[in-house]
Amino acid sequence: MTFLLILGGVVLLLFTGLPIFTGLGLFSAGLMLATQGDLGAVSEIVFGKLNTYLLVAIPLFTLMAHVMIRGRVVDDLYGTAHTLTRHLPGGLGIATVAACTVFAAISGSSVATALTIGAVAIPQMIRYGYDPKAAYGVVAAGGTLGILIPPSGPMVLYGVVSDTSIGGLFMAGVVPGMLIAGIFALWCVVQDKLSDRPVTREPAPSAREVAAALRRSFWALMLPVIVLGGMYLGVFTATEAAGVGALAALLVAVFAYRGFGWRDLWESAVDSCRTSSMLFMILAAAGVFGHALTKLRIPQEMVELVAHLGVGPIGFLLAVMLLLFVLGMFLETISIILITTPVVLPVMAHLNIHPIWYGILLTINLELALITPPVGMNLFTIKAITRAPMEQIIRGVMPYVLLLLLGLGLVMAFPGLALWLPGTMAFR
Repeated sequence: MTFLLILGGVVLLLFTGLPIFTGLGLFSAGLMLATQGDLGAVSEIVFGKLNTYLLVAIPLFTLMAHVMIRGRVVDDLYGTAHTLTRHLPGGLGIATVAACTVFAAISGSSVATALTIGAVAIPQMIRYGYDPKAAYGVVAAGGTLGILIPPSGPMVLYGVVSDTSIGGLFMAGVVPGMLIAGIFALWCVVQDKLSDRPVTREPAPSAREVAAALRRSFWALMLPVIVLGGMYLGVFTATEAAGVGALAALLVAVFAYRGFGWRDLWESAVDSCRTSSMLFMILAAAGVFGHALTKLRIPQEMVELVAHLGVGPIGFLLAVMLLLFVLGMFLETISIILITTPVVLPVMAHLNIHPIWYGILLTINLELALITPPVGMNLFTIKAITRAPMEQIIRGVMPYVLLLLLGLGLVMAFPGLALWLPGTMAFR
């Protein structure tokens, strides 16, 4: 009951429009004053939370994303996907999902994926006769893959907060990410079959066209292979992979695409610093929040309640997933991770729930948060691109909410979908 009151207070404070780190920090400071009577420990808590080597991955992965966005790789990625799928039912939808999948493995950001791919894909789909709602839906949903297919900013945050292997989390996201991308692509085929709109379909590509398309996007396609392959084989850790990825992205943008100059590098660095600084401030506030919860014995009380009620792992996970789904309608992904993780971790340890498995379930739920109204960030991203009525965008994305719930259910029913690949890593 105490936790629900605290959670309600945090949500109400964030609804005032305060920045996340300010709202969470003020609320946490108030809790500390109530429990300890002073704020003397705040500086030590903040320093301890930010003095973590793993956090180096955040600015480096962010820099990698900004470099590739400014390197203008999207046209080639989408062009390659279109060439390979243009003859299939729902071909442009499949191409959009494929482009989102690859770009997700470069950017690590759902909003960046939806914004960048959507600017190219939505006009193309509408021009070929697709229902605008279908175009809005597939881009908004495909964009959510940005936080499930590694690298992923939310996974890094969850890994830092929960002391879970970030490399393991990254590998765990690959199979569920490909599964959900496949479900989205299959829905594009079904949607095309059910539609009565005439859609232009081009002939199958020749071997020469396929080779030319793959050659154009070769280096963009190789970047995820280098980063993920290096982690999987134990060549480097997740933090080192961020450095390798940032350097590789810079080399690809400069030498392969040749449209990346000093100004682009400066703007990419500034944007990366801005994003990383915001995340670090939120992490600092979350550290104070977690300390206050511990002083109030909220995690211990949650463990005692679960033990008293006799709730099993699946029952607990279902309750947490429902809570996350509701929170996702009102809060953005970072807030959800930092508010809930300190509370559920002790219960997970008590119930022997694997933290990597939970991390993937959490991430899929965060994908839902990006496309569920009223505060789904990808919905607003699509509106910013198209100026379409929000009602049309929501109607287009609703089937994908159900498909993501299907994906969530499959990963919950079959933990091996998330845990198999990390279990085969050369370095954990």
